Amino acid sequence: MRQETDNSVKQPVISVWVRDPRIQKNDFWHAYIDYEICLHTDSVFFTKKISSVRRRYSEFVWLRQKLQANSLLMVQLPELPPKNPFFSLNNGHQITERMKGLQTFLEKILQSPLLLSDSCLHLFLQSELSVSKMEACAAGKTHYSVAQAVQRCGLRRFHSKEDLQKDVCTSCDSDSDSSMCSDPEPLKDFAINKSDRAASLDLMGSSQEETLCCSSGSI
Repeated sequence: MRQETDNSVKQPVISVWVRDPRIQKNDFWHAYIDYEICLHTDSVFFTKKISSVRRRYSEFVWLRQKLQANSLLMVQLPELPPKNPFFSLNNGHQITERMKGLQTFLEKILQSPLLLSDSCLHLFLQSELSVSKMEACAAGKTHYSVAQAVQRCGLRRFHSKEDLQKDVCTSCDSDSDSSMCSDPEPLKDFAINKSDRAASLDLMGSSQEETLCCSSGSI
């Protein structure tokens, strides 16, 4: 009887997607790609159940380093997709593979109760703070708390609790490339070619800008 009761207990849902890569330009010569991280959950570890933020690869590197240090080596963290000195902003295959690797990384760390209690993880997933501000906030050196930083982060894509229950994105805000998101897991069908590259990645319009590429050290 007890086993049946234990099996009937509903397991918390933590769904995460890494999607919608976009080029961000610091100036004409320096650019990087960031990715949207969408989170749906009913876990007690999260006070905010639906959220969407954008992060770049170097911020994932920071997160892994902080989680490893804060866990005192008690948890073996999964690896990030490796840095590629020849990573190109124009290479759809490389971008797709990196997104898949980043999503796999997040899915694995979200399975650890120890890591789920880390403030840095919550700030990374559900705030718009920079790395320096996340570190300061997690250390209690800001005038706002971790919870306040999370609550201040506005929803970009998901709007209601119904989205969490259906696990389907039904609407997007006006700053997104598309107004409807019918596929909650766009990585499966993500493909880039010259004809649709501008629409899916916001790549530069001129041929001179299209040749711009960055090494993974600056992405």
